[in-house]
Parts: sequence; C-alpha cells; structure tokens
Amino acid sequence: MGENMSAGFSVFIIIWVFFLLGSFAIGGFFMFRKFLKRLPKEDGKSLMDWEEYYIQKTIKMWNKKEKDLLEELVSPVPELFRDVAKQKIAGKIGEIALKRKAKKISQDILIEGYILATPKRDHKFLIKKLDEKQIDISPYSNLIER
Repeated sequence: MGENMSAGFSVFIIIWVFFLLGSFAIGGFFMFRKFLKRLPKEDGKSLMDWEEYYIQKTIKMWNKKEKDLLEELVSPVPELFRDVAKQKIAGKIGEIALKRKAKKISQDILIEGYILATPKRDHKFLIKKLDEKQIDISPYSNLIER
C-alpha cells in the first residue's frame, strides 16, 4: 500500500509542476507584452504613454451615449482584460478625434477607432452589434475585413 501511495503522490507532484510551469509561462508572456508596450519608441514615448495622452486630451469630448456604446462593444472581452482593451480602443479613438480636430467623440469616430484598435477576429462581433443597433456599416466596409 505504501508503494501505491507514493506512486500516486509522484504523479500528483509531476502534474503540479507542469501546472505551475504553465502558469508562470502564461503570466510571463503577458508581463513581457506589457513591458514591450512600455518601451519608449523613437519619439521617446511608449505605446501606453500615447494611449494615456490621447485619452487625457479627449476625456471631456465623450458623451454618455458614446461611452455606453464603447462599454457595450468591449463587453465580450473577458473581465480580466476589459480595462486594458478599453484603454487601447479609447486611445485609438482619441487619436483619430485629435487628428480630425473634432469637438466631440462622434459615433463615426468611435466605430472607426474600435475597428482600427481591435484584431480582425473581433470585427464579426462589431458587425453583429451594429446590425442589432441598426447602424449602417457601409461607411466602414473598407476598414472591416470579413
């Protein structure tokens, strides 16, 4: 009985070691990605610095309707990553608004920024959500890859 118990315990330890190594690898991957986003580019600012800059410059340009739409569009993102996704998307929206010298964040700027800031695999959800809200997607068809 002692040998069976130690063999079972050995298997448990081996599984536990692989689980810990996998967890460390996944955590390290995400930490490394964040580290890369924090590295300064040629202009001396990192990607995250620019995101924060655009958000701060345009924070007063957002209306409740647009904030709610952005919240709805990022809803399928797992809660753990939602804030990061929202910051990236809001940064791109702010960048577009400033380049166009807009007075406020419009629905058009929001949708364009969302498309440009998100991976192509997320565009299916956007199309579905815009169809539900009866928003015409034809102005963005050159940006959306189906």
